[in-house]
Amino acid sequence: MNYTHTSHDRGPDRSAPDRAALAEVGPGVHAWVQPDGSWWINNAGAVITDDGIVLVDTCATAVRTRRFLEAVRAVGGEAPIRFAVNTHLHGDHTHGNALLPDSTAVVGHLATRDGILADTLLTATPPVWEPVPQWEITEHRAPSVVLRDSLTLHVGDRAVELHHPGFAAHTPGDVVAWVPDAAVLFSGDLLFHSVTPLVFMGSVEGALKSLEWLAGFRPTAVVPGHGPTFPGSALPRVLEDHARYYRFVLDIARKGRTDGLSPLEAAKRCGLGEFANWPDAERIVLNLHRAYAEADDRDVDLTEAFADTLTYNGGPLPTHV
Repeated sequence: MNYTHTSHDRGPDRSAPDRAALAEVGPGVHAWVQPDGSWWINNAGAVITDDGIVLVDTCATAVRTRRFLEAVRAVGGEAPIRFAVNTHLHGDHTHGNALLPDSTAVVGHLATRDGILADTLLTATPPVWEPVPQWEITEHRAPSVVLRDSLTLHVGDRAVELHHPGFAAHTPGDVVAWVPDAAVLFSGDLLFHSVTPLVFMGSVEGALKSLEWLAGFRPTAVVPGHGPTFPGSALPRVLEDHARYYRFVLDIARKGRTDGLSPLEAAKRCGLGEFANWPDAERIVLNLHRAYAEADDRDVDLTEAFADTLTYNGGPLPTHV
């Protein structure tokens, strides 16, 4: 029996660039939320003061990044963009770095810098997504200021704290941006709100562990890497949703390896239960590839992992970038 998983059709009308909006989630702290949070459609943000601006991430394409920068400029006026923080290496959060002013210092974890410098997606995009994203950006710009554990940026009388959990989770170089005077947390892709999490370049065990670390923050508002923002009071529920999913992935991987199944076979057999209606459910295959690789103490074969994902999905992954 052939198995084909069909991704939810959210359509270009729901995820077009003009659906994005800048919303104030704390005094002078703004979230750039891009519906519907699927492949390549991330969130970003800005901390705005009279003395300067701190961006949190950019976007995947020139069109989306320019819309973000125009929205920030409409609120921030002529204040210079002093810093741009990259929460991790993935292009949906970093490609737009190339469009920032030369005077802006790009900041990220050392592993994020290394990963961006090694990335080839802009020049050799694999035929995994359909349609192929129109980047309209031709070169990467990696962080020139790096951290390993923590770093605090100061603009005027405001501080933006950057923290790494100390281990790989979504990626090896995940950084959250914490704005203490507003109690706003930019989680990057450590959190996907109402979207299936993705950890194929990090660690399933680490992602699960990171939830305890995130619980140590006491935010009034949270800006996830993808999906809608939410109040701090909802953070325990969102963390528990993630925890159940990661435990599910680990359990399926454990059973699959015991029964001699490949990650794709394990994904086909498992069903998704309560997670079946989460957007981008096909990520179960990539996450299982990571769980198998961790159990075997080896690297993920990305070519095989994406080929299996396309088989599971029944074709290319949807994107409306």
